[in-house]
Amino acid sequence: MDTLSLQLELWHYAALIGAGVVGGVINVMAGGGSVITVPMMVFLGVPGPIANGTNRIAILAQNLTAAATFWSAGKHNIALSLRLSACALPGAILGAWLGSGLSGEWFRWLLAGVMVLVLILMHGNGRSTYRASDPIISQRRRRWGYLLMVAAGFWGGFIQIGMGFILMPILHRIMGYDLVTTNVQKVFITATYTAVALIIYSLNSDVLWLLGATLAVGNAAGGFIGAKLTLQGGETLIRRVMTIAIIVMVVRLLFFS
Repeated sequence: MDTLSLQLELWHYAALIGAGVVGGVINVMAGGGSVITVPMMVFLGVPGPIANGTNRIAILAQNLTAAATFWSAGKHNIALSLRLSACALPGAILGAWLGSGLSGEWFRWLLAGVMVLVLILMHGNGRSTYRASDPIISQRRRRWGYLLMVAAGFWGGFIQIGMGFILMPILHRIMGYDLVTTNVQKVFITATYTAVALIIYSLNSDVLWLLGATLAVGNAAGGFIGAKLTLQGGETLIRRVMTIAIIVMVVRLLFFS
């Protein structure tokens, strides 16, 4: 299916890199960056299910770059990362298997619905009253966190879009980790299950490797920038820009497809 990518013009690839940078920053700092990259590919004429699979190449590059950036800053907990990733993997495998067989029409409507949901969740308020080091964090809450990680993995393997808004409440609000630790764990978990999901999509569905590699250039740069900004703090402007992008893309998907 790489013949489809060869029909695109130079400016299409430039647009993909730009979308990847923005999407990578948003993904690492909060979540939902795929609502920019996947609809961008759909906008350029890539069928939804193929865009869903191709996006995994960029997501993998983005999170590997972000993880390396966090690691170099001394922000890592390998034991915790491995436990969380092990929980997410079974769900991701099932989700990727189902997602690779999703029809284009179903994907378009599901994508639009998810984007609206992400828009709602993005503007929700509330902070965790717990901290991972507090005695009040019971083993029951930890077990719930690990159990929910399986469900989160399923969504990540299935659609991926909005995954950050699923992982962050689990890690921050339920398991009690601070937001920096939450983002550090989020990128490691996502990189792990995405590597497996990409293999499944490449075996069961069409993946545009050239298109994905182009997008990955932007996502990797965005992942680096997002990790740096996470360490420094601040994401209000990004959320505002993302709100506009989501609204535009939802209108495009529902009324101009």
